[in-house]
Amino acid sequence: MDRAPRSVLLVTPHQDDAEGGCGGTVGMWTKQGTKAVYVLCTNGDKGSSDPAMTSPALATIREEEQLNAAKVLGVESVVFLRHPDGELEDTLEVRRQVVREIRRHKPEVVMCIDPFRTTSHTHRDHRMSGMVALDAVFTYAWSPHHFPEQIAEEGLEPHQVSEIYMWGSERPDTYVDISETVDAKALSLSRHVSQMREPERLRERTRRRAANIGKRAGLPFAEGFRRIALDRKRLHWAAY
Repeated sequence: MDRAPRSVLLVTPHQDDAEGGCGGTVGMWTKQGTKAVYVLCTNGDKGSSDPAMTSPALATIREEEQLNAAKVLGVESVVFLRHPDGELEDTLEVRRQVVREIRRHKPEVVMCIDPFRTTSHTHRDHRMSGMVALDAVFTYAWSPHHFPEQIAEEGLEPHQVSEIYMWGSERPDTYVDISETVDAKALSLSRHVSQMREPERLRERTRRRAANIGKRAGLPFAEGFRRIALDRKRLHWAAY
């Protein structure tokens, strides 16, 4: 993959998941003019082993950290849905929220965590956010008959996404060269101060992981994705 899309919207479960999963790609694309938006599903209020840390205080800290991390990668804006950490559900209301942002920002590409894993277990919020993102794209956002109040009352329009990129996939089929942004990826992760320690070790670990992925595609450093291309006819017939 060597073409940067015009716009990308990431549906990410927790603070730091987007940077860890596809921060190099996001940073590479924004350098080439891509408009990037995060939709952050949870508030991260349980992400601490410190018993003295309160959930409200942690949520405030992690929101600021996410803004700082996104800034490193050139992300234009972060939408905070603020569902409690560990309590994200695949409900109609959450799908409505994600569809609203897809219709509002009109991304060419949507990125999310691949929720279909068979060899390892993932955090529940990861699975829920991935399923919500896929359903929002495949079933809802393009059809004027789903959430019609967004069209009639909010002035939004149906929007069809062109491609989906799923990070964290066990079956990646598309690779992005992040040689120019692997260090920016590590730097963005380091902005999550409450979660990340020892920036130099973090940088080494980030480079090592990207190098291992790059070997699969003959690249120095890379991120891998499972990619789905969409077209209107395919979406229409999938509805029946």
